[in-house]
Amino acid sequence: MNASMNAALLLLTDSRLPAGGHAHSGGAEEAVRTGAVTGPDDLARLLRGRLATAGRVAAALAAAACAHALTTNDDWRELDAEADARTASPAQRDASRTQGRLLVRSARRIWPSSALDALTTALPGGAHHPVALGAVAAAAGCTPSDAALAAAYQAVTGPATAAVRLLGLDPVTVHRLLADLAPELDAMARTPATADWADLPAHAAPALDLLAEGHVHNPLKLFVS
Repeated sequence: MNASMNAALLLLTDSRLPAGGHAHSGGAEEAVRTGAVTGPDDLARLLRGRLATAGRVAAALAAAACAHALTTNDDWRELDAEADARTASPAQRDASRTQGRLLVRSARRIWPSSALDALTTALPGGAHHPVALGAVAAAAGCTPSDAALAAAYQAVTGPATAAVRLLGLDPVTVHRLLADLAPELDAMARTPATADWADLPAHAAPALDLLAEGHVHNPLKLFVS
């Protein structure tokens, strides 16, 4: 990876990227509300479990989408359908498509590309976030490995940041929890960009699904999801 691609990956994963990611807690808000997460130890378990399931799936989807964008702009609906099949919770599907739509809308202005144009045409209602992230990574000049790392990284940093805001946790302590996950994040960056999309991982996380569905019915909430 050259220096320009390193910079593109940093920009893509920057929390200040105006794509609406700060409005989503990845289940952390509902976990706090129900008492499943009350402090750093609980949060560490949530982050590790999320990375091993939803994060792993997102990383593989993002890598596949990036590789697809670098070779052809056809069949975006087929890959997005694979993402849909791996997202059991209707609330999570809605949140994923919302994030994907906002990400692509911003990215088309930052990194214009035919791949993002084709993705928008094929999925005007919004692609799932990992698919959108992979396509945007390609437009930014990143590799499939970069896309996988970005997806895995965002799968844990979103809930971690939300927990700091919701529980008033020490940000340094929470960042240490993220640092402890670095080896797993590095491993996910090596996720192969398989062309056989049916073989993409499909690790289920019923607890996250229940948190997402419970969040929808919570009338007092800070985050969209």
